Amino acid sequence: MRASHKQRGFVAAMLHRLSGIALAIFLPLHFLALATALNGANALDSFLALTRNPLVEASEFGLVAALALHMTLGLRVLAIEFLDFRERTAAIVSVCAAAACAAGLVFVLNLG
Repeated sequence: MRASHKQRGFVAAMLHRLSGIALAIFLPLHFLALATALNGANALDSFLALTRNPLVEASEFGLVAALALHMTLGLRVLAIEFLDFRERTAAIVSVCAAAACAAGLVFVLNLG
C-alpha cells in the first residue's frame, strides 16, 4: 500500500471524488431530460418512459446515495477547513455512508 493511501481521510477523499464523478456523468442526462421537456409533453413522456426500466429505477437509488454522500463528505471537508475540526476518519466515513444510504432508501420508499 502506498504511503499516500495510509493517510487519514484517504478513503473519504476517494469516495468524495467518485461520487462527484458519478454526479458529473448524470448531469448531461438530466439536461437531456430537461431539453426534451422543451419539445412538448409527448417528447417528455416518451423520454420518461425509458426511466421506468428496473435498471434505471435501481440506479436512481445509487444516484441519490451518491448525491447524499457527496454532500456529507463535502460538509466534512468544510468542517476540517473552517472549524479546526480533527476527524476520526473511520467514524466520519461510516456516518457519511450511512446518511447516503438512508437518503437513497427514503427516496426509493417514497417512489413506491
